[in-house]
Amino acid sequence: MEFLMNMHGPLLYIIIFCAKIVEVSISTIRLVYINKGERVKGAVLGFIEIMIWLVVVSSVLNNITADPIKVFVYAASFSLGNYIGVTIESKIAVGLASIQVVVSDESGEILAEILRDESYGVTLIDGRGRDDSKKTLLFIQLKRKKIPEAVRIIKQNAPDAYITVNDIKSMMGGYLK
Repeated sequence: MEFLMNMHGPLLYIIIFCAKIVEVSISTIRLVYINKGERVKGAVLGFIEIMIWLVVVSSVLNNITADPIKVFVYAASFSLGNYIGVTIESKIAVGLASIQVVVSDESGEILAEILRDESYGVTLIDGRGRDDSKKTLLFIQLKRKKIPEAVRIIKQNAPDAYITVNDIKSMMGGYLK
């Protein structure tokens, strides 16, 4: 760490920039793991995050008045780290989700069979819409990674479907693809 204290100029800025992006990205992913109940993964990422943070902050605060560019680099990399962290998390897509679909009574059973043929578990419930119109509600629980594929199938086969997607903290029983 002593080498960072004696470093100046563009190389120091690049190191601060890259390290802060990695640290904040790890922080974003850590929070998702903790929210999904993955305590061990969250704790390991937290350890790595804080180790990086200590090194970066100490190098930024060292002689800060003589080199205020470090503050700008730190702030910019914090913002970019958040963006990259959320992007990475959306690719990892940790956890479970629930999709609720409302379609006309006629297309409900057909859509359910199409989804079941693609190995999705689907529960159907009869409903009533405006003016007492018959509706079918489809409930689908799945891994978050599968959301885009399931939504694509739904839109392709029922373009007028009303679709909501929610995160699930835990699930017991049922069928999960």
